Amino acid sequence: MTESQPELSPLHSWLRRLWPCYCLLVALATFGYALWDPYQIDGDGVAYMDIADLMRGHQWAGIVNGYWHPLYPATLALGQRLFHTTRYTELHAYYLINFGIFLIEMLAVVAFTDAVILLRDRRATAISPANKASFLLDRYALRYLGLAVLVVASQRELSLGKVRPDALLQALLLFGLAALLRHLATERLHYAALMGVAFGLAYLTKSFAFFFSLLAILALFVFRALWQRHSPVRAAAAGALAFVCFGIVAGPYVAALSHQKGRFDFGDSGTLNYAWYVGGTEKMHLQNGQPQLYGSAEVHLKHPEKVLMTSPLVLSYKQMPWGTYPDWFDTTYWNDQIKTRFNPRGELRSVTRNTELTVRYLLNHPELLAVFAVLLLLGARPDLCRRLSGNGFWIVPLALGIAVWVIYGMVNVEERYVTVGYLAVALPLFASLRPARSERGPALSGTVAALALLTALTAVGESTRIVLDFRRHLSGAKSPGGWYDPDIFGAARGLNALGVGSGDAIACIGTRACMYDIYWARLAGVRILTEIYQPEPHLYASLAAVPNRDQAIETLRQQGAKVLIGYFDPGTMTGATPLTAGWRELGNTPYYALPLNLDTQAAEQPTAVAGR
Repeated sequence: MTESQPELSPLHSWLRRLWPCYCLLVALATFGYALWDPYQIDGDGVAYMDIADLMRGHQWAGIVNGYWHPLYPATLALGQRLFHTTRYTELHAYYLINFGIFLIEMLAVVAFTDAVILLRDRRATAISPANKASFLLDRYALRYLGLAVLVVASQRELSLGKVRPDALLQALLLFGLAALLRHLATERLHYAALMGVAFGLAYLTKSFAFFFSLLAILALFVFRALWQRHSPVRAAAAGALAFVCFGIVAGPYVAALSHQKGRFDFGDSGTLNYAWYVGGTEKMHLQNGQPQLYGSAEVHLKHPEKVLMTSPLVLSYKQMPWGTYPDWFDTTYWNDQIKTRFNPRGELRSVTRNTELTVRYLLNHPELLAVFAVLLLLGARPDLCRRLSGNGFWIVPLALGIAVWVIYGMVNVEERYVTVGYLAVALPLFASLRPARSERGPALSGTVAALALLTALTAVGESTRIVLDFRRHLSGAKSPGGWYDPDIFGAARGLNALGVGSGDAIACIGTRACMYDIYWARLAGVRILTEIYQPEPHLYASLAAVPNRDQAIETLRQQGAKVLIGYFDPGTMTGATPLTAGWRELGNTPYYALPLNLDTQAAEQPTAVAGR
């Protein structure tokens, strides 16, 4: 609605006419990321892919996971079915699924900006029908700014090359906020119901949405009862409807998790991250009887990882029947019964660190800040009325956006987590801008429209430049796509060429091979069921210093591992020393395999197998 903006400049009409063209430009530029965005897969992405496999195989017990929620893996399973993928083609399909999620994000941003404008104008009209508010931004100007932020985020923290649920979560949270604001503007109950459904789907994407949804329902009640002066009974009824719809969507998964854990549980990622980042609890391979590693948490693990040796630390993951790397497939299983305790000193350190990260985030996203500063210098002012009788349309989205920053700021701020909070804070502030002097309204209105269009075109232009640069590099490397990594795919093919394949158990050593870059194991179809834990970055030097090395390797052999995989500097793996004897290069890659339980014929194959 633009009924409250009679003095909008002619440039605003051009924003409306150019809107379809701009959306097409955004989609085309971002589609380039689906083709050429570089490989970025980590252990998180592999866990989501494994859950997608379980969905297609109807292995429901493995899908209930206290750390990774099921909606995003469901989209990956859909991609597997739509594109008839194999292990060696699935990643391209996942890039395309992420592009589809980006298109949904575009719709979510538009729904949110339009809802902000609708609530703003309805509130302004209700307060003073004879004196319609002269706000500087209409819905199209705000749309352009919102999409500009989304485009910039897709270049960085919400990249299509990351197989992670954060983009889908952002879209669903924005849909939920849009439904909330439309309910506040119209009082229609079906918007409250849609709000509950959207937040329920967001919870099925990530457990963060559980607490955020409760805050949104509380915000609905408070705003209607205090600012809109509605009957508390009517406000409570709308909130109850939103909660019921949220429960219908989210409730079955909460029930399944609670049954699995034997206690009420809606997800443990928040409590575990608090223990790790704030409480100082050891993140990897924690055991009972290690109080020096517990930090401020109370630890009574129900099923810790099985320790085969302590020097070096050799671990077995056989008790977990699912996952390429079971240790990270469901970390809440291994860490069940870690009870967090408030840690004031750790919280102070965490808040200080996250405040620095927040400042860095804002400095890394100067686009809207610069536009806002220019408008302030030209005489625009945000209309943030403090009286209960004032407009106050910005209160709910601003408060909930700040809540996103506060919740993550207590534990761990990452750009992909807080972009939705940035949108929820920045866009209502822009929507609240008015001219400080009424006579400057027409000129400022035209300036706002021009700056919005310039910001949006600059963002899509930068995206186009980036994707074309990606394409140029890939053409020089003769790579089939950005999703292809020659080391990862070469290692998987090399492993298959050694006779190791679908369902085989293997072992790994070193953080790089065991957790950070384990997609090679999924491509090869193997499971990492034993590990020699060596977190040091230079594996050759640390392996040389490992005590009882031969005994550890024999332990892996007794566990049935076909090979031991490590990531080494190729210059050190000469094969001429006792340490490197027997290790076989997997293709022309830094990944090497030490045969443990291979037949003689496979073990004697040439070392340069399945190169890049």
